[in-house]
This record gives sequence, C-alpha cells and structure tokens, in this order.
Amino acid sequence: MAASYDYEDAPSRHDEETGPQGYDPNFVPDSVKSFVTHLYRHIREKNVYEIHQMYETSFQTLSDHLFKDTPWPSVDAVANYVDNDHVFCLLYREMWFRHLYARLSPTLKQRIDSWDNYCSLFQVVLHGVVNMQLPNQWLWDMVDEFVYQFQSFCQYRAKMKNKTEQEIALLRQFDQAWNVYGVLNFLQALVEKSSIIQILEQEKEGIEQFTATDGYDYSGGSNVLKVLGYFSMVGLLRVHCLLGDYHTGLKCLLPIDISQQGVYTSVIGSHIATIYHYGFANLMLRRYVDAIREFNKILLYIYKTKQYHQKSPQYEQILKKNEQMYALLAICLSLCPQVKLVDETVNAQLREKYGEKMARMQRYDDEAFSLYDELFSYACPKFITPSAPSFEEPLVNYNQDAYRLQLKLFLYEVKQQQLLSGVRTFLKVYSTISLGKLANYMEVDEPTLRTILMTYKHKTHAVDSEGKIISNADVDFYIDEDMIHVVDTKPVKRYGDYFLRQIVKFEGVINDMDRIKLE
Repeated sequence: MAASYDYEDAPSRHDEETGPQGYDPNFVPDSVKSFVTHLYRHIREKNVYEIHQMYETSFQTLSDHLFKDTPWPSVDAVANYVDNDHVFCLLYREMWFRHLYARLSPTLKQRIDSWDNYCSLFQVVLHGVVNMQLPNQWLWDMVDEFVYQFQSFCQYRAKMKNKTEQEIALLRQFDQAWNVYGVLNFLQALVEKSSIIQILEQEKEGIEQFTATDGYDYSGGSNVLKVLGYFSMVGLLRVHCLLGDYHTGLKCLLPIDISQQGVYTSVIGSHIATIYHYGFANLMLRRYVDAIREFNKILLYIYKTKQYHQKSPQYEQILKKNEQMYALLAICLSLCPQVKLVDETVNAQLREKYGEKMARMQRYDDEAFSLYDELFSYACPKFITPSAPSFEEPLVNYNQDAYRLQLKLFLYEVKQQQLLSGVRTFLKVYSTISLGKLANYMEVDEPTLRTILMTYKHKTHAVDSEGKIISNADVDFYIDEDMIHVVDTKPVKRYGDYFLRQIVKFEGVINDMDRIKLE
C-alpha cells in the first residue's frame, strides 16, 4: 500500500501565517520531506503503483491540509532531500506550478518560469536518457497542463488595458515565452521523437504491443517518451481547436483510432478531452454524424461511470465537460436530426436538459438564433489569439476577438441552414413530388427551388478526414427529370436498451428491499 503521512507537524506554522503574504518558500514540513523522499525513491525503483498513489492521493491530501492557499515549498528547499536530482526537481516544479495555477493566481513572472520549466523538462525527455516509468495519469496531466497554461497565458496577455509598466516590460523582454510555435514544436517533437505513429501502425500488424500494456514498458525500459508522444497528439488537437484550425487538429489525431479502446481511454481526463475536442472540431466542419456518434458514446460512458470518480480531483471538470457536451449534442441534433444515432439513456438526459430549447431551435427565428448563440458560447473551447499584442497606446483588450470570430462563423452557418428547414419538412411528408408542386408550396419559382435543393445537398454532405464525401442527411433525395424522389431512412427500433434499463432499476429495488430490516 502507499505510504501514509503525518499531517500534524505543520498546521501550526500554516495557521500562524496564512495566505501567500506569510508564505515561507524555504520552510519544508516533515510530511513534505517524507513525501518527496518516498516519491523520489519510488521513481528510482520504477514502482508505478506507489508513484500513482502518491501523485493522485497523497499530493492532493497534502495540498488540502497544508497548502490550500499557498504554494508548496520551493524546489531549492526540497532538493537536498532528493540528492539534488535534476530530473526529479523538474518534475517537482511541474507539480508546484500546477498547484499554483489551480489554487492561486500566478504572476506574469511565474507564468514565464513555468514555461522555462516545461522547456527544460521536455528537452530532457527529448534529448536526454530518461529511465523512468511514470503513471499515465501524470503524463497526461503534463500535456494537459502544458496546453492549459498556454491557453491561460494567451488570454492573460490579450487583456492589455490594465497592464502595469513592469508587466509590459516583462512581456517585451520574454516575448518567446509561451510562443505558439514553441508550444506546437514541443508537442510535434514529442510525437516524432517517440515514433508513436510508427508504433501504432506496427501494433495493427501485431509487431508491437502498446495499447495492450497501456503504454507501460514491462521489459525494464521507460514509458515516458512514448506515452508523452501519444498524449501530445491529443494536445495538438486541442491547440488547433483553440486556434480555430479544426482540419489540422483532426489530422493530428488520425493515428489514434477513437472507435476503439486505447491508451487515451485509460485516463478519464484524456478520454473526455479527446472526444470533446474531436466532436467540437467535427461540428465546426459540418461532420455532424461523426460528432453525434462520439458524443453519444462518451456521454453514455460518463453516465455509467461518473459515480466512481466522485473522489477524483478531476470530478468537477468531468461534470462540466459532461454538461458542455450535452449542449454540443443539442446543437448537432438541431442542425442534423439524427436521433437514431443516440442511445435512449442519453436521449432521455438530453430531453430533460435541452428538450424545450431544441424544439424552439427548430423554428430558425431570432429566438432560435439567440439559443444557438447561448449554447455555443457555453460549450465552446476558450479560443485564443496567439499573436503578440501591440504595445502602442492606447492599449486595448483583444481576448474576446477569437471567440467572436468563431461565434460569427458558426451563426453564419446556422443562418444558411434556415433555408433547409422548410425543404426537410416537405421531403418528410412525400415519397415523390414534382418540382413545380414543391415550388408552389414553398412560394418560390423553380430555378430558386433548384438552388435551395442544391444548397440542401451541399449542407447535408461533408468531406471526411480521408477526403471522401459523407452524408449527414436524415432525409435524402434525387431528382429524375422534374420529379423529386425521397429516400427516407427508417430507424431500426432497439428494444434491448429499454429492457436493460428496467433490469437495472429492478435490481436497485431488490437491493433496497434487502437492506430493509423487518422487525
């Protein structure tokens, strides 16, 4: 079992000097000494189970008890307890900065120092000899936090109005800190140096074993570079989504087959982040069917497993992403009503949360437009403008520019779909109808109707990642001379889900009855 730590040695010190003002970076409580020495030993011994327990449980417990509103002791203060090991000190600082971002508000200097630490850490992984096995959770958190801090820095830098002269001077001096090319280069370098794309290809041929071992190396080697390279593909998808380059983002994720279980599903945060950004990118590229299919799977998975993550530090984030993905699914189904792709359990939850709004969104009036705006704004990523600010007076904030542009593009797409709502209604009623008759019903002339039908074809088809044209249409048609022939796809009724839900409910009732003690 993981080592336990005594928390009684430091609270008195902490109580006397609460808050960052009273923080002494050189004071190391005994429990922290014990924590770093044990963690250092387990890393040297490649004891992944103990490292994971300490990283996931002990670090969080110590943070809650001793460092709720202050940083952890400085790396210089703990270095003596770990033989001044360079790599361990980089790992400790990575955790130190992550705690700082989560609990406090980092200064500009601390943001820059964190960038320098990531540069040093990734340089060691890329160009040094790293003989460690670290838990997938930690390796995912490194990539996740790296991208988050880049996003946070871009948002911070874009708020220029209230910057002090000292902050502006620092921004000028350290203009390469969190540079978008630097971030992309590190992630791409990790993908390439790890040879992860080749490893995944060889795995399909049965030569390599990566997914089967969850990326761990049981022959005494290291999993760090390979797994960082793997998660960096998800990191690249996320960065490109933040930049609004959805096509490139999905291209970066191609080596991972998300239709199958993989290393990305071994960590709940990675699983959710992958599908959230994958689904959002497909939504923006009009590949609604792909987005609906993956949102449905992940929402069903969260529904079934979220109770097991209640004690996890990621639990709140899981619930937030869950709600955002329901909002994105509501948008997808309003633009592309493919309800047959959605599981009954997910559909029931969706109707409960957004049923009324989705009915109003079908009308395509101003109210519907404002609902699309509301759901998109709630569920979209925090888009960034990666370019450096203008330091010329007057200083202006531009942190909302990227979001406004993406919202404008999305709403423009929704506006174009207004034409299609009437066409879909009529096509659902008829199996064949003449062009003249439909034009008469829609109160337009025949050339205009042909244009509308071409628009419908265009908007209900998209190009997939392999360059093939795919259909999103729930109702399709073809024109033979002057007759429109409708091809309606009848959904297959599935009764299995209904019986499974009733069985689960019945088992719950039986368990409740078993717990009742009869007098």
